[in-house]
Amino acid sequence: MSEIKKALVVRSTGSWFVLRGDDGILFDARIKGKFRIEGIKSTNPVAVGDFVDYDLDSDDQNAIITKIHDRKNYIVRKSVNLSKQTQIIAANVDYAFLVVTMANPRTSSGFVDRFLVTAEAYHITPILIFNKIDLLSEEEKFEMEYFMDIYSSIGYQCIPTSAIEGTGIDQVKALMKNKMSMLSGHSGAGKSSIINAVDDTLSTKVGDISEAHFKGKHTTTFAEMFPLSFGGDIIDTPGIKGFGLVDFDKYDLNHYFVEFRQYLSDCKFSNCLHLEEPKCAVKEAVENEEISPERYKNYLAMLSDDEATHYRTGDFS
Repeated sequence: MSEIKKALVVRSTGSWFVLRGDDGILFDARIKGKFRIEGIKSTNPVAVGDFVDYDLDSDDQNAIITKIHDRKNYIVRKSVNLSKQTQIIAANVDYAFLVVTMANPRTSSGFVDRFLVTAEAYHITPILIFNKIDLLSEEEKFEMEYFMDIYSSIGYQCIPTSAIEGTGIDQVKALMKNKMSMLSGHSGAGKSSIINAVDDTLSTKVGDISEAHFKGKHTTTFAEMFPLSFGGDIIDTPGIKGFGLVDFDKYDLNHYFVEFRQYLSDCKFSNCLHLEEPKCAVKEAVENEEISPERYKNYLAMLSDDEATHYRTGDFS
């Protein structure tokens, strides 16, 4: 067996992987035998964004993943076929960008809040990109500014952009430089346009990776990572349904609304759900407009989505 080396996982099908070595060269790899991580019930123990050790199999010279390095974070979705298990979408993510649009299509505040809750739960920094500002009516501009005020006031970075005109693209590019970023948004929100505006060489790289690997292999893609020409990587997450919190306790939801946290210890009951309980500090803050009524409404909607402990946040594709 040869010397063990380290690489980055840039694509996964569940059983086969594409790794990127320190020299930037891509190569296929697989797992030999059972490979499970303690405490994570996942159908795929290795995910895009993982740093792994690999060796070469003495029999056929294929790259074999031998170890997964410790993750700083990871994000999961429910497994499509096994409801009690999960799929790890990506690991070691610095930023999760959500492309938001006020129209064509409209991104609801409920959708945005579900995304933010998911990012908070998995310890990933979210950033909101308000795209297509060149196409907004005066009313839509006013609405965008209203939502940007809500989210920026509680600490979330909001960037108005126009992929067509280039507005805000330099700011997005500066944040992505030398970072591992994930990009999500409704179909039609302009995710591809943002990617192309940030790095116009990326579409070629996407094609190269897709065509060069996995020919004749099962290709259920969980996510795929592409290198940015100016440094850093971007993870594309196509068609992810049920992307979000899995098996969480409903009493934890309020901790993922960042502006709620300062009031939680002032509620009369330590297990307050902020519904009809007396002397609820969160409800008082809503009444005093210290907490956005829109955010509180979305919190209630999430709480009632599923009274069981399973919770789904929508489709961030």
